Amino acid sequence: MDFVPAFSAPVGEDRPILWFIFEKNKLLVIRDNGTCAIPDAEDLAARGITPIRRIFLGFLEEKACYAAELDADATVAEPYAWVNLHALMSTIGDELFWIAGRANHLMDWDRSHRFCGRCSQPTEDKPDERAKVCPSCGLVNYPRLSPAVIVAILKDDQILLARNKRFRGPFYSVLAGFVEPGETLEQCVHREIREEVSIEVKNIRYFGSQPWPFPNSLMVGFVADYAAGQVQVDNAELMEAHWFSAHTLPKIPPRISIARQLIEWFVEKQS
Repeated sequence: MDFVPAFSAPVGEDRPILWFIFEKNKLLVIRDNGTCAIPDAEDLAARGITPIRRIFLGFLEEKACYAAELDADATVAEPYAWVNLHALMSTIGDELFWIAGRANHLMDWDRSHRFCGRCSQPTEDKPDERAKVCPSCGLVNYPRLSPAVIVAILKDDQILLARNKRFRGPFYSVLAGFVEPGETLEQCVHREIREEVSIEVKNIRYFGSQPWPFPNSLMVGFVADYAAGQVQVDNAELMEAHWFSAHTLPKIPPRISIARQLIEWFVEKQS
């Protein structure tokens, strides 16, 4: 990536600026003939749009990148539009999507920590690092990161894929779940798989990781081998789960996700 993350905003520099402006999980983009673009400072000035609560993100080549919001009374008109971040996975390019994800993560954290969780006093930005500090009791809050495991389970020449009730479309994916306090990542793999599909796994090995900005997860990918049991979905999170070969795959997640990377690794391994 050409993006260089940074904490301290440039002072006294005349750089072009890209604005990643959010309204909850929706990003402000410029729509033009089916494409979406991130507005820059000149675009916003021409439309009289003024960002508030800015957070400096870093540099994309010569451009400074900021996250921000708009005033509650602000209105936007075409060609501007609010678009859910999920819908932009394959629209604005990988690099801009991950910068937008970072922006979404930090705006959500900033929005959620305006007041101290210990004494309820307004917080302040810590001057020397990315953190919120309470001037009254001294409590420091850093941007939250929620670790989750995501696992490709293999059985001979098949992979286990499931439909989650929360999925936005009719596709199947590998299993995933959040790490609980006191758990190792491997213990979480065993527990989540046992809870969701009632089987046991073995030979757990690390695959890779990926930030997942909805709004603040870190997906830690693993591959595991089937050990015992019959697949029975929990009916709480999952609708169904089945074993698939590389030649009979259903609709799967977008290319940009680590879930897709795990499935494509399985397909390549079979070929």
